[in-house]
Amino acid sequence: MMNQARLMAQVKKMQEEMAKAQEELANTVVQGSAGGGVVTVDVTCDQHVKSVTIGPEAVDPDDVETLEDLVTAAINDALSRAQETSAKRMQSVTGGVRIPGMA
Repeated sequence: MMNQARLMAQVKKMQEEMAKAQEELANTVVQGSAGGGVVTVDVTCDQHVKSVTIGPEAVDPDDVETLEDLVTAAINDALSRAQETSAKRMQSVTGGVRIPGMA
């Protein structure tokens, strides 16, 4: 019985730490960029886009496709950084144990 109580206490503590980590990640912003920084995207580590910045030199009315590609690349870069940051943070909480559905 004592081992079961100890295990439940550890599970409860891990759940609390995971909730705290998820809250921290929701408030952590990472930046992705493309075109040498001409397009930047700020994303939270729970993967919400906060802002997109486009330098005037990226805006060419005759070449909208390049701007679209730069925005897409910057978003993907930011999301990749957010996922990496989330995975590292959650790994510190779980001790490296993979929990389905968690980053």
